[in-house]
Amino acid sequence: AIFRDMVEKEGLSEKILIDSAATSSWEHGNPVHSGTRKELAKVGIGVEGMYSRILNDNDLEADYIVGMDNSNIENIKKFIAGRKTGEVKKLLEYAGEDRIIDDPWYTGDFKTTFNDVTKGCTALLDKIKRDDL
Repeated sequence: AIFRDMVEKEGLSEKILIDSAATSSWEHGNPVHSGTRKELAKVGIGVEGMYSRILNDNDLEADYIVGMDNSNIENIKKFIAGRKTGEVKKLLEYAGEDRIIDDPWYTGDFKTTFNDVTKGCTALLDKIKRDDL
C-alpha cells in the first residue's frame, strides 16, 4: 500500500505494476491487519481491495521480488527453484541496509514497521526511476 501510494503520487501507475503476495498460507484470504490499516490511515493511505494471497508462478514475471525478512527471501528462493525471475532482495537492501523489517503482528510496533517500509519503498522507487524508466 505504501509503495502503491508513492507510485500514484509520482504519476507512474501506468508504468509500474505493483502486487503483493505472501510466502506462506497463514493469512490467505485475510484483509490487511487492523493495526497496519490504522497506521496507514493516519497518513491517508487506503488498503481497499487488499487481501492476502499466496505467491504463484505469475509472480515470477516481476522485475523485482521483494521480501521483508530472511524467512520471506528463503521461501521466495525455494519457490523460484532455479527458474528465471526478477531480482530478489529484502526491501531495506534498496536503502543500503542489510537488515529485516520486523513483522508488527509479532512486535506490535506498527510505527517502526511503517518507517522501515517507507524507507525501503522510497529507495526502490528511486532505483526503478533511475534504472528502468
